[in-house]
Amino acid sequence: MSQHRTGGDGTSGDPTSHALPEYAERVLDVAELIPPGRVMTYGDVAEWLGDGGPRQVGRVMSLYGAAVPWWRVVRADGALLPGHELRALDHYRAESTPLREASRGAEGHLPRLDMKRARWDGVTAGRGADRDKGGGAHN
Repeated sequence: MSQHRTGGDGTSGDPTSHALPEYAERVLDVAELIPPGRVMTYGDVAEWLGDGGPRQVGRVMSLYGAAVPWWRVVRADGALLPGHELRALDHYRAESTPLREASRGAEGHLPRLDMKRARWDGVTAGRGADRDKGGGAHN
């Protein structure tokens, strides 16, 4: 993949070059692999790459994620991305991503992702991957 991408503000992140940092390209490539209706956590992406950690992946997604299906890279607790909840929810509903309804006491009554059903292992293409059987993001 490694297509030429720009940041969310239309810049490349490097004023002397039009190319993204290599790590950012790799993170965005993984985000593009995630099938519709499925998600990976920031930590899953880092584990799949064998490099960095959740914070580094989150930083890449915040700077450059607008160029890819950003809503498919999520927090491990299934909470919707603060400030982007409604846009993400529209995508999840359009893609039939498994959701858990919000409890009555939940602030804003927004659902969460059903991580057991929505989480993609980076290998299995179909819905309902065998994530419940244990193992990491890339076995």
